[in-house]
Formats: sequence, C-alpha cells, structure tokens
Amino acid sequence: MPTTAPTQNTTLRIGPHAVQPPVVLAPMAGITNAPFRTLCRSFAAGEAFAGGEAKDGASGGKGLFVSEMITTRALVERNEKTMQLIHFDESEKPRSIQLYGVDPATVGKAVRMIAEEDLADHIDLNFGCPVPKVTRKGGGSALPYKRNLLRAILREAVGGAGDLPVTMKMRKGIDDDHITYLDAGRIAVEEGVTAIALHGRTAAQHYGGTADWDAIARLKEHVPEIPVLGNGDIWSAEDALRMVRETGCDGVVVGRGCLGRPWLFADLVAAFEGRTADIARPSLREVAEVMVRHATLLGEWIGDESRGVIDFRKHVAWYLKGFAVGSEMRKRLAITSSLEELRSGLDELDLDQPWPVGADGPRGRTSGNNRVVLPDGWLKDPYDCAGVSEEAELDTSGG
Repeated sequence: MPTTAPTQNTTLRIGPHAVQPPVVLAPMAGITNAPFRTLCRSFAAGEAFAGGEAKDGASGGKGLFVSEMITTRALVERNEKTMQLIHFDESEKPRSIQLYGVDPATVGKAVRMIAEEDLADHIDLNFGCPVPKVTRKGGGSALPYKRNLLRAILREAVGGAGDLPVTMKMRKGIDDDHITYLDAGRIAVEEGVTAIALHGRTAAQHYGGTADWDAIARLKEHVPEIPVLGNGDIWSAEDALRMVRETGCDGVVVGRGCLGRPWLFADLVAAFEGRTADIARPSLREVAEVMVRHATLLGEWIGDESRGVIDFRKHVAWYLKGFAVGSEMRKRLAITSSLEELRSGLDELDLDQPWPVGADGPRGRTSGNNRVVLPDGWLKDPYDCAGVSEEAELDTSGG
C-alpha cells in the first residue's frame, strides 16, 4: 500500500452534501439494497469484525451509498417492489436514489415526486447500464448517443429536482466506433448536472478487459466545472488512491470490488485518511460472521428469514473467494434456505484460515466484446430521438 493519501482535498461535494472520503458505492441490481448498504456503511463508520457492536445507527458512515436502479415508470406508478427499494433507514444520510428512464416526461414526473415527497436527498441518473433489456429500449449506456434526448432528460431532471443535486453515471460510449462521453459530459454541465461518474468501458465491453482510466482523465480535463468520479477496476484501496492520482478525478465509484467484501469501505476510508496499516485482512471466521449478518439483515428487510437466506445465496461465492472450501460445501452453502443451515455449514469449515493471497483481485462478471442490443435504426442519427416515448420505459426496478 502507498504510505500517503492523495495530496488534493479529498472531500467531494455533491450539491450541499460533503462526501468524505470521496468514495461512492455504485448502484448494482439485486445487490445494493438496504441490507447491503447497511453493511458497507457500518464498515465505513468503523465497525470491527469479531465481537464488534453493529453500528447500524451510525450517522451514515463515511462515503455515499446509492440505491439499486429505480425505473422512473415504476416509481411514478408506485409499484410495490419499487416503493420497498426506495426505503431508507433513518441513519442513511444523504439518501441517494439512482433513476433509470428514457422518456423525458416520465423522468421529470419521477424526479418531481422524489423532491415533493422528500423521498431522497440526491438523485443519480443511469446512463451506464449495458444489459440488453435496458439498451434495446434505448436506455442505459445506449442513451447518450442520442444527444438531444440526453439533453431533454437532464433538463427535465434538473428542473424538477428543485434543491436536490442531480448527478449522472455513464460509460465511454456504445462501442469503440460510437464514443459519447465527452459530448455527454459537456451537455451535463450545460444542463446543470452536479457531478459525473464515468465507467472507463464501453457498453460492448460490459465488464471485460481493462477499464480505460485515461478516459476518466480526459473527461476531468473536458469538464473542469464539476466533479468527475472514476469507476472501473477498483479492487482495493490502493487502486482507488492510484486512480485519483493518475486521473485527477475528484472521487471513485466502487462496484464489483465490494462484492462479498463490504469491509472494502473500511479499507477505503483508512487509505484516504492515510491509515494504511488498518487495511482489513479478515480470517474466514470473521468473513463467516459477516455472511450470517448479511443474510439476517436481508431476512429482516424482506420480512421472511427463508426468503432472505435465498436472496443471500448469490453472495456466497463472492464471500468465499480464495478460501479453501470444497466444491461440494460451496454448493451446499449456495442452496441453504435458513440461517440455521447457513451457520451449520459455515461451522464445518476451517474457520481459522487467514485472508487468502490474491483475494483482493477481480470478482463478479468479466465477460466482454458483446454485441450491444439497440432499437432499430438507433445509430443512424445521433440527434434524432423520434420514436422514444413512455412505452420504452421499463416497468420494474432493480435492473
């Protein structure tokens, strides 16, 4: 680890909100719900592993923790699942919602609803999702190609938000032949967006290859008026510090690096504060305790222990990455349906195992070079947005 934090001011301002250190949890479908945000925040606030008091009531921890993707149509229609996804614990401050939409009018309605009903303190707009069910509607990482549509959405959002800051998250473009991030960044500044986060990959790359940090540096130079946050290939606190130093970005957005590793936010806080000796290297026993707590929080949030443990199953492989756990036991833990089953299986492991060498590396999806699914004729004209309407809106939230 480096022995010093970045030399620049490490307080990020998102409108009236000071984010220190300048670290943001990226919205991830099915992952960054209230229980996972609670875990990440509690570690950022200084919670210990074994025997530590849960600090769920800490004053929001340090950093910014954003909700799962909320679709504007589902929010306006008050879809039951969506209304649960936008529930924040009283200790979550500021409350951050990420919105997805393709129709300016619907986006405007959703933003005004959030502002008028005090549902959040910060709104982030999703222009980075590369999954086919989003891009085939012209949304997510496909949308910035349509410059006029992007401008219309941003204008509606900023205009309807009142005093709430509006930020956006995007990718470099659709593919190497259709790069959009510099144009999109300039439009964002002109329409009053507070900050921009750039994932240094195209939609076609999905999560494969290496993130282009040089693009983050170019965007920072291109839009010096507002903060630019970098996203992509931050697997450790050292990576975060290096990104800030190499690109000049104002903060970092962490996604897949914290999968099965919510204590990464404790590492990030320590690194930005210059406390490099405090980087976490938990034993399997400590990891197992976090796993049980994560599953418990999910059950409490859903209101059903079994459903909570079932929802937790997708996290098992991430938590156990690098540890000596046999394939049969991994399968068994990944089909548990009660906290008792989960605890029982974990107790059979060699819990004295130290943190594995290399476990700080890449995790999550890595596929790349995908064909981006787009609406018919989407690439014919980067300005014409005819045919995009509320019918193109998704009706469910969470990705």
